[in-house]
Amino acid sequence: MIESIVEKGIEACRSNDFKKGIELFNQALNQNPNHVAALYNRARALSKNEQLTEALSDFKRLVELHPENATFISDFAVALHLNNRNDEALTQFDLALKLEPQNPYRWSSRAFFKDRIGQSKEALADYEKALELDPDDAITLNNKGLIEEKLGYIERSKKSFNRSNELVGYSPGTGKPMERPSAPTPSAEKPKQEPLTRWKVIKSVFTKEGFKDFSNFTKTKVLKRKG
Repeated sequence: MIESIVEKGIEACRSNDFKKGIELFNQALNQNPNHVAALYNRARALSKNEQLTEALSDFKRLVELHPENATFISDFAVALHLNNRNDEALTQFDLALKLEPQNPYRWSSRAFFKDRIGQSKEALADYEKALELDPDDAITLNNKGLIEEKLGYIERSKKSFNRSNELVGYSPGTGKPMERPSAPTPSAEKPKQEPLTRWKVIKSVFTKEGFKDFSNFTKTKVLKRKG
């Protein structure tokens, strides 16, 4: 019964009806106050509904129940940040990273946070570590390029953007993806295509679900339009 209620809440949130989702998660949690899926999804729904203090309380409870879960800790860190408790947020990002030091997303998450609070040089170092672990992450490369550009490292930023462009298949200045080998299509059958920007291309190839989720959660885009 409780699982069915939680699933209905998730479906409501997928339809952007966060108020209904919260009501359903409340029903589930009335039956089991420590139900992990209900707590986690209510926390997300509360955040989407701009009930940031209530969301923070749920994330804190999740971390208390599962102190070794790096995902819950990282989300708790984000919730702290959204409540302007950045010193505490950094402590939690550090803890998540300590638990999963070989996970590039942990480095990138902390980098993203550090840049948001004005620690750009420290953020750059974290992005570089993330790229050591995952050299082909176009999102991290783009974000690294944005910081390098902001810090005045123009040549370095160009290299980061160029590599990111290459990975997502975007050719700057043309508005078109880079050519890729494919079976020939008769000209009469070629579908009409809208002009593409790099932003459209890179959005279509998000493969790092964690980053995608993080950007949605903080109500800001991971990537700015570059090109």
